[in-house]
Amino acid sequence: MAEINRAIKGTNDMLPTDSHKYQFVEGKMLEIASLYGFREIRVPVFEHTEVFQRSVGDTTDVVQKEMYTFDDKGGRSITLRPELTAGVVRSVIEHGIVNGALPAKVCYIGGCYRYEKPQAGRLREFHQFGVECFGAASPAADAEVISLGLQVLETVGIKNISLEINSIGCPECRKNYHKALSEYFNAHIDTLCETCRDRLSRNPMRILDCKSPVCSSLAKDAPKVIDFLCDDCQNHFDGVKAHLDAAGIEYTVNPQIVRGLDYYTKTVFEFVSGDIGAQSTVCGGGRYDGLVSQMGGPKVHALGFGMGIERLMLALENQKTDFPEPKRCDVYIAPMGEVAAIKATAICTQLRRDGFEAQSDVCGRGLKAQMKYADKIGALFSVVLGDNELTDNVCNIKNMKTGEVQQISLDDFAEQFMKIKHDLVLNSLEDSIV
Repeated sequence: MAEINRAIKGTNDMLPTDSHKYQFVEGKMLEIASLYGFREIRVPVFEHTEVFQRSVGDTTDVVQKEMYTFDDKGGRSITLRPELTAGVVRSVIEHGIVNGALPAKVCYIGGCYRYEKPQAGRLREFHQFGVECFGAASPAADAEVISLGLQVLETVGIKNISLEINSIGCPECRKNYHKALSEYFNAHIDTLCETCRDRLSRNPMRILDCKSPVCSSLAKDAPKVIDFLCDDCQNHFDGVKAHLDAAGIEYTVNPQIVRGLDYYTKTVFEFVSGDIGAQSTVCGGGRYDGLVSQMGGPKVHALGFGMGIERLMLALENQKTDFPEPKRCDVYIAPMGEVAAIKATAICTQLRRDGFEAQSDVCGRGLKAQMKYADKIGALFSVVLGDNELTDNVCNIKNMKTGEVQQISLDDFAEQFMKIKHDLVLNSLEDSIV
């Protein structure tokens, strides 16, 4: 097959047969976020490259290896967003949101782009749902954001999940930790990968996030950041745990969690699924109190999370989750002849304005082919519209499942169909109760 007829490696098409599943999940995400006071924000898919270099961190794999960066026609370095937090922070600074009423709560759904080896749950183009909260320093805010993530996962149907939390401290208490890490990894410098040897002098914490089997094995025995927390960071972490306990949210403290981006401080957390294999993290986030000022804004506390939608859908698929049925065609009108086709157009137009999905033939097919098409699209009702129906100003509407036929007037078709559909819904509810 010619390359032009194939999707680029690491990208997927979302087909009409699956789109209703994504619409359901994404709708629930925004719905739950609104219960916590988060409102949707939309930011550009590309930013100046410096936005990500300054925020994500130039020692991370994302910046060093995975970003799609190019020069535009004006000679500016542009990058497709590898994550959304940096662009959101840029936006709230530019538009003064962090100078208004705080906390400011925003949420989003959008595509991200990273050049890495495609595998199950990890694509080069992927989509994230996320939230960001600006202006809240209290551990209660950390627990609230975690609670929001948990409620989303539970609402869409994720069952086999666990919450892991950690604290990576603040820049002050991390100084001693970096020193201890450097001493530990310097003793094993000959076995580190080339990338981690460079990280050792710039940011040794990045070694803990290395995907190399050798470096990962060494990281297991490295000093734990939780043992180096200052009093303020320790009190904050204790407060987070107290609020999670009060909310009845179970968690495990995992000292290995550092997250893959440089802007995190204090609380970091991950929700892990047991149903998607090696790429098990479906949601990750934490606090990033210094990022807003680092990007030129005021000193504002901030925190949030990102949730990979493809990973989430993979977990739901592996669980064989039952999604709500996609919306079906309410009525298909099969016209016979040009005059009937014009009448069908008028009826369908009115039905659609009344909120019904109505279709009629636009291919000039015969009756047999039209009825076959109506069956394939799952039409609930069908109508044959020919000369006799036009002359008598009445037609027969057929329930495609039961075969029951009712006669209705063409003059007030939409009004009568509304009653028929209403009766069908009531009968379906009664059957489900029985």
